[in-house]
Amino acid sequence: MAKTILEFEKPIYELEAKLEEMKNLSDSLDIESEIKNIEEKVKNLKESIYRDLTRWQRVQLARHPDRPYTLDYIYNMTSNFVELHGDRGYKDDKAIVGGFASIDDYKVMIIGHQKGRDTKSNLYRNFGMPNPEGYRKALRLMKLAEKFNKPVITMIDTPGAYPGLEAEERGQAEAIARNLFEMSRLRVPIIVIIIGEGASGGALGIGVGDRILMLENCWYSVISPESCSSILWRSWEYKEQAAEALKLTAPDLMEQKIIDRIVPEPMGGAHKDHEGIGSTLKDVIKEELSNLIKIKPDKLIEQRLEKFGKMGAFTE
Repeated sequence: MAKTILEFEKPIYELEAKLEEMKNLSDSLDIESEIKNIEEKVKNLKESIYRDLTRWQRVQLARHPDRPYTLDYIYNMTSNFVELHGDRGYKDDKAIVGGFASIDDYKVMIIGHQKGRDTKSNLYRNFGMPNPEGYRKALRLMKLAEKFNKPVITMIDTPGAYPGLEAEERGQAEAIARNLFEMSRLRVPIIVIIIGEGASGGALGIGVGDRILMLENCWYSVISPESCSSILWRSWEYKEQAAEALKLTAPDLMEQKIIDRIVPEPMGGAHKDHEGIGSTLKDVIKEELSNLIKIKPDKLIEQRLEKFGKMGAFTE
């Protein structure tokens, strides 16, 4: 499979290609100093590009096809994962996965959006866009976690809830609204992690929690930059301006107090090192859980409601 290279990354890959070419010549030519010089240039170029990413560039990294998805994190961070299926009403939605797992000494319920890696698997996962039965499956698993007093971890990575006619017929809006209501009063700790795209109600349907974490190169917003552009300018050509206006990146949302913590990614994005980002996220989750499990359920719910009640409030 061809490597995906984003437009703003091309200077890095061009310089790396030149470096590789020189290394191949190093057996016959004395060019060690030139190689070291280019290695230093590659390092500096990476730092300068990834340090000053625009909001649209972060959106592109969040959508990178090699980025780890929910199941990748589950297999990297947990043991004894038992996937649970179905909403007990209609069918099993493959766009949302979940089940019990162990994160070292912590027994948890993990639920998240799941995309595919190629056309076949994306069709199987419906491109990570859940139907109502996906949200109802998620709620069933959360209620099961509550029954056995296990913390809930949700992972958000979706371009949105599925917008098809059949989804609306089966109550898409009601399913998402029900999740918001039930998650707000769940009597176990909930940690929400944005691991990729977080679009609209499709993300918020599993997005109510005590702690909202967000990986460094993700986006989380009521609307995608392309859709915003098409509404405001009647064209997708202004998606970069829309991304800037939406302020949808992790630093933006941290400033607005929408999220509680930014999880750093490897240089160049989470797709560069699946195991590395998995290890980092695992340590962060354990740290957060160690604090949350000490809080009594009534206090947990009170703080959760207060947290979300403050969002969007302002004075003049």
